[in-house]
Amino acid sequence: MPYGQGPYGSPQYGAGQYGAGQYGGPPGYPQPAPKKSRKGLIIGLAILAVVLLGGLAAAVAYFVVATKDKVVATELNVGDCIADIPSGTLVQIVPKTDCATPHAGEVYAVLTMPDGEYPGQSTIDDWQNRCPNELESYSSGAAADESVGVFVLYPTAETWGQGDREIVCMATTDDKRSGSIKG
Repeated sequence: MPYGQGPYGSPQYGAGQYGAGQYGGPPGYPQPAPKKSRKGLIIGLAILAVVLLGGLAAAVAYFVVATKDKVVATELNVGDCIADIPSGTLVQIVPKTDCATPHAGEVYAVLTMPDGEYPGQSTIDDWQNRCPNELESYSSGAAADESVGVFVLYPTAETWGQGDREIVCMATTDDKRSGSIKG
């Protein structure tokens, strides 16, 4: 054997003369770090998924409860009643209720304006001014009653662009009433 080397034996894999490891390694070299467990990451992601799903379920439940018995204003029909008169300048959702329960307004006419470009506020006002005569047709007793007022929902330039063409005429009273004004 050249240079005083001993004979080569069978390879030593695993723990042996060169230390631990898949193939061993020379003495003094650092051994590879043991594989880290991903168990903590998996548990953390599972908890995050449960929290997110719980939050989503809570949001859906809130939406269902918050919009219960509410309808888009353009879906109101003659004879529908609303629990409260909406406030604000842009009304899109109203609280619909049964007319047999106390309510603040009753739809007595829905006038549909012709399609085309937004006609402007003066034309909208002309259409709104038809509501008092429509109340006379719906209920002459309500039209003669001074405690009955008129509330009108009408298209704005914004809602016109979304297809809104309806003038919704509602009879209101100072105090909520039960039953229809139609008599």
